[in-house]
Amino acid sequence: MLFNSLSFAVFLPVVFVLYWFCTRGIVRVQNILLLAASYFFYACWDYRFLFLLIFSTFLDYFTGLKMAGASTRNGRKFWFWLSVLINVGFLAVFKYYNFFANSFAGFLSSFGLKLDVWTIKVILPVGISFYTFHGLSYVIDIYRERIKPEKSFVDYAVFVSFFPLLVAGPIERATHLLPQIKRKRVFDYEQAANGLMQILWGLFKKMVLADNCAVMVNNIFGHSDRYNGSTLIAGAVLFAVQIYCDFSGYSDIALGTARLFGMDLLRNFNFPYFSRDIAEFWRRWHISLSSWFRDYLYIPLGGSRGTTFIKIRNVLIIFLVSGFWHGANWTFIIWGLLNALFILPSILFKTNRNNMDIVAAGKTFPTLKELLAMCVTFALTVFAWIFFRAESLTAAFHYIRRIFSKSTLRPMNGAAFLGAGVSIYQLIVLIALFFLAEWSGREHTFALAPLRVRIPRVMRWGIYLLIIGVIYYFYSDREQQFIYFQF
Repeated sequence: MLFNSLSFAVFLPVVFVLYWFCTRGIVRVQNILLLAASYFFYACWDYRFLFLLIFSTFLDYFTGLKMAGASTRNGRKFWFWLSVLINVGFLAVFKYYNFFANSFAGFLSSFGLKLDVWTIKVILPVGISFYTFHGLSYVIDIYRERIKPEKSFVDYAVFVSFFPLLVAGPIERATHLLPQIKRKRVFDYEQAANGLMQILWGLFKKMVLADNCAVMVNNIFGHSDRYNGSTLIAGAVLFAVQIYCDFSGYSDIALGTARLFGMDLLRNFNFPYFSRDIAEFWRRWHISLSSWFRDYLYIPLGGSRGTTFIKIRNVLIIFLVSGFWHGANWTFIIWGLLNALFILPSILFKTNRNNMDIVAAGKTFPTLKELLAMCVTFALTVFAWIFFRAESLTAAFHYIRRIFSKSTLRPMNGAAFLGAGVSIYQLIVLIALFFLAEWSGREHTFALAPLRVRIPRVMRWGIYLLIIGVIYYFYSDREQQFIYFQF
């Protein structure tokens, strides 16, 4: 079930009505309803993998209780590593086994040795990387004695499988979400209204911008040998817009939906394309994943402390693991390596925390220096996205070679931008208006948030209706799943 589907448009109001009007405000009943709705939501994708989600949930719940009850440190270690190995083992089998098997066979073939490898013919369970990381953070926090284990299986299961965040995050922490699940929740009109606004903005980003960009991007990346360098540059920029609008659009819908049920999820995006350096970009992009790797991998490795070698090692590890988390393909690993190389100078020269504030805070326009810094950061990010989007390293290098050829001096090929629900000129206008809205709302949690503060009610509703009209008029008639569902 997709957020941008008709089925979800029916599912959400039904659950909302049952949640607020049929549970009598009893927390346990509300949580049982949320758990049932979440399992139904997941089963609509593929009910056969529901057992994997339930097993993973029970494993970490049981492990937490066993660690807390262990009488010795070795006992705690046993249960801790059992949970970690099983969780990582599921990821290794479903997500990475075929990659390692094929890579090993390819390595042997370079020496003239042929090996027929057995591969798994099964699709990747949707959301496995996200709910696995939920469970891992919970188990790690108990092992480090930061939290105590949750005694209610229902409450813990809702933490892992709450349907707004189940398949593509944000990656929650038990310290943040579990207390909200356990406390009494009272309907708050302002919270719900903000949630609906955020859902609307997320749908606009996904259905108007991301899905229409996707048609052009798929055409350009799928047939890069047909187009000149200037068209390929446009394709890379459009993919940067697509992946941001697709993933941040999902996050907006997830956060907005959670607010309808009286809960606040972790913020996942903070206007990353207005960053002035790569370090700032990674503080603003996929925040829940970046902070997860920071807290559970980077800092335990030593972070930015120690010798220059240790600093370089830690940065390389964190970004290579991040790249590999996104997918079992060498393109993601190179994408991670590129970002590590981009950020290393700021780590080594201790400038990575220079831009902690909001760009041009309290101002209408940025300074020329800030504008140039944002453009350079965006260009580096777009270049790295080429590897993220390409089907293989060969395709990525071919794409880049054509960008740095004489063909870049020729005008863009109009045929590359056909097939979407909008023309390229309409899309450019929509993207420009989108970034203008994002810029004006950059000091808030999402772009439309200032409307409830600055704009009179009549004008505000006019803007809502306009956005709904734009979605209806320009949405792609082909229902497209979110990019991060594959991770």
